[in-house]
Amino acid sequence: MSPQARKSRAAAAAPADHPWVKCPGCQEILFRKEIERKLNVCPKCGHHLRLTVDQRLVLLADRGSFEETDAAMAAADPLGFHDSMPYPQRISNARARTGKNEALLTGFCTIEGQRIALALFDFGFLGGSMGSVVGEKLTRLAERALAERVPLVVVAASGGARMQEGILSLMQMAKVSAVLGRLRDQGVPYVSVLTDPTTGGVAASLAMLGDLNVAEPGALIGFAGPRVIEQTIGHTLPEGFQTSEFLLAHGMVDLVVERRALKATLAKILSWMT
Repeated sequence: MSPQARKSRAAAAAPADHPWVKCPGCQEILFRKEIERKLNVCPKCGHHLRLTVDQRLVLLADRGSFEETDAAMAAADPLGFHDSMPYPQRISNARARTGKNEALLTGFCTIEGQRIALALFDFGFLGGSMGSVVGEKLTRLAERALAERVPLVVVAASGGARMQEGILSLMQMAKVSAVLGRLRDQGVPYVSVLTDPTTGGVAASLAMLGDLNVAEPGALIGFAGPRVIEQTIGHTLPEGFQTSEFLLAHGMVDLVVERRALKATLAKILSWMT
């Protein structure tokens, strides 16, 4: 496992209700309330810790402007999947833990007065994995954005496709990619924001298809893990090759933007694109 992946895992390990949190970047012990006031960015080293979907919504949307869509949509169990527990029980546990129905929050809001369609992946809900409901919610939102001709902004934080739904989960990659293609054909802007982590089928499909791809500093972005890639291609990979900065240097993302500047930057981008 790469150092970046270890940091990413450590960021997810701290209990959300603990008063102290260890920065995955510099290992400094930080008071949670203090770091939350700084948008979950370490004041010592600048490492961007993960945000909950609610924190992300507060960061980006103008206050009181968000109108949720498809809130009641919830996963079924099409395959009768059972690993260490039945899939419905896993979904129920995720709902109890997060207070959300699924791993994607969708709706309409304004960003500095500009109306957009906004989708936020919730990594706390089964690793932000994309199953049938996530794909359907995102497709419906994109179709509504197309009908209203307003920009679509998707903030990715995901481990990829949801294994408990098998091929039905993988099909969402094609479905979402198709509707994003329709947006592009009709000249409706789509901005993809990649956060830590954006991996697997989400990275391989919708997250990298933006008219503009924006990433947060230090975000883990990639399809497979370093060990799998090295075994496949038979070469040692460079340090940090799955970070947003490496992808920026090699043309895979267009901008790396610090969290405190993200809302204003998106507002400028959207104003320019529309």
